[in-house]
Amino acid sequence: MSALTRFTDGFTEEPGYLDYARVGPVSAAVAAEMLGQTEVLSRARYGSLDHLLDQDTLAREAVARTIGFRPDQIALQPHTSAGLMHAMFGLTGGLLLSPGDYPSVPFAAVRAAEALHVVSPVWLEAQGTRVTPGRIKAQLTPAIAAVAVSLVDPRTGHLVDLEGIRQVIGDRLLFVDAIQGFGVVDAPFEVADVVASGGQKWTRAGWGTGFLAMSDRAVDRLMPVFSGHVGTDVEEPWDEVTPPSEGARAFRVGRGDPIAEARFATALGELEPVGVAGIAAAVAANVTQIIDIADEFAIPVVSPRDERERAGIVVVEPPTEQLTMLQASLRNHGVTVTARGGTIRLSVHAALHGDTLDMLRGAFTSYSTAATY
Repeated sequence: MSALTRFTDGFTEEPGYLDYARVGPVSAAVAAEMLGQTEVLSRARYGSLDHLLDQDTLAREAVARTIGFRPDQIALQPHTSAGLMHAMFGLTGGLLLSPGDYPSVPFAAVRAAEALHVVSPVWLEAQGTRVTPGRIKAQLTPAIAAVAVSLVDPRTGHLVDLEGIRQVIGDRLLFVDAIQGFGVVDAPFEVADVVASGGQKWTRAGWGTGFLAMSDRAVDRLMPVFSGHVGTDVEEPWDEVTPPSEGARAFRVGRGDPIAEARFATALGELEPVGVAGIAAAVAANVTQIIDIADEFAIPVVSPRDERERAGIVVVEPPTEQLTMLQASLRNHGVTVTARGGTIRLSVHAALHGDTLDMLRGAFTSYSTAATY
């Protein structure tokens, strides 16, 4: 049995699920780990709880292996938004970003500007919806201290060119919201200074899992505004308020959920035998199948077709007057997707059951038949 087959055997969701960009149903191994750790917590046998406190280290080490950072450069967070807030509240200077990014990015920038008045959001001018090195280069000024991008646009499915962006921004800090690609995109995260992601989507670790990874440059340049007692170099700083750690751990407020951390470490451990590159190849092949079926029924695909510009998301845009009809057809055939802003987003992982393809083809057949009349 190949490593990829062992990985895909852990997918337990029912056929028809094409919504990993919204949430990834937890894997069989993650579900088992959650039950096991909950049993430990519920019984609290002598000495058993110490193991729960080790989960932070295990999860940080797993994240480090996945993205190529050191474990000490990673602070676990409950979700992507918390990580972005920590990082952006610590920035001074102009921050170039797209107003069309997922709200976690612009909200963190604006809230930081409103609260501290030391970071200034600078909005990328509209030249289409895709964030490209060229668009960024055209708006760079000496006042720009950092650039923030989404690794994969959740509305268009566009995969950004991180290496190209790094080349044009020079030594400015590069913030990456990686949630829509983490675990399924073989991205050069080493060119980024700040990487934030959650584990509830493509890594299938469930809610409450996430991280903030920071390069040494980021640690030097960003102020840990929200830094609690667990963000110091003293294990239990009683009777005095000690200074923040000079590392990523400074960007924490309190201890995390050990069971969530165990889920995260388990999910990332499942990726390792296959490798993110292997999973990305499987996702690419499955995305091609979805695009081919949409083409078969002449349903317009508006997400990227080039494998270099896409991840696991396919976006279709039927005529406005037929959108409801397509949604109904998908629902009636048991196909789970996300509908937003006149488009329908289908997101596929490394596992793609033949029954799911049959259900999707059936939904498109019903839609096309109804649309003809």
